[in-house]
Amino acid sequence: MVSSEYELRIAARFAVFDQDGNGYIDREDFNTAAKALLVEFGTAARSDKGQALYAGAEAFWQGMAGMADRDGDQRITREEFVNGAVKRLRDNPDRFGEIARPFLHAALDLAAGPDGTATVADAARVLTMLGVPEDVARPAAATLDTDGDGRVGEAEIVPAFARYFTVPE
Repeated sequence: MVSSEYELRIAARFAVFDQDGNGYIDREDFNTAAKALLVEFGTAARSDKGQALYAGAEAFWQGMAGMADRDGDQRITREEFVNGAVKRLRDNPDRFGEIARPFLHAALDLAAGPDGTATVADAARVLTMLGVPEDVARPAAATLDTDGDGRVGEAEIVPAFARYFTVPE
């Protein structure tokens, strides 16, 4: 059984997804996150990168809804988030990463240089725009730079994102 301390910590992460603060996660929350990233990185919604981001947001929403929306109302409540998606993913955070991968790939592509990686600062901007508190996003992005070159890529961001939302530490 999942401890109530675990549930409380994971429930606090619900707010990152609930972009408009209305008490549930829905498709519009994912679109809001995509819009915020496009504005942050000065990218047009109709561009290839913009369209990839919206497609990634839709895929992420569909994956989350498929795991957590128990009543089929196209909304995920905090209880559904904790009891549905997160409990199923606690022992397999990589699965959450795979659901998030298309969106994270597109978000990172907005921030990436020609080599396909982003600076640590830009990775922190992506995380912050996705709702991760800045005081968490900055050090988290810095820890992703395992070789100390000041850049991070998808291989580092996807599993770290998954751990943040599925592991309470």
